[in-house]
Formats: sequence, C-alpha cells, structure tokens
Amino acid sequence: MPIAKPELYGTNADGSRSTDYCTYCFQEGRFTEPLISMDQMIVKCTDIMARRKIMPEEQAKGLMQKMIPMLKRWEKP
Repeated sequence: MPIAKPELYGTNADGSRSTDYCTYCFQEGRFTEPLISMDQMIVKCTDIMARRKIMPEEQAKGLMQKMIPMLKRWEKP
C-alpha cells in the first residue's frame, strides 16, 4: 500500500519503522500473516480497496497484480 503517514509503516523487532512494509503486514519484525500466499494477498488487498471505495475492484485488482509481486517479500532471487 502507498504509505503516506509515518505511523502506517510496520515495525522491526527493535521497534524502529520498517521502510519495506506497512503496519498491517509487518509488526515487531514479523509478518502478521506469515502463511499468506502472494495470490491470497492480491485478493485480500483488492477486496479491501474495493470495499473502502478507494478504487473500482477491477482497477484495484490490476494494480495489486502489478505491485504486490514487486514487494521485497515476494521478490524472486
């Protein structure tokens, strides 16, 4: 997710802010849903964005399919 406010950044194990992940995904140095797959994350984020009327579902899905695979969590070596 675009992180517009510092408090939306996740936290590392030492309490510092993570520059890689949001607070919904990463807290105290751990993923909040460690077993979620990339495809499940795409569906989850798409649903949230559509439900909150951030953008239409199809637009959100396209954006999530483009952006989520680029996250460090799912980078391919």
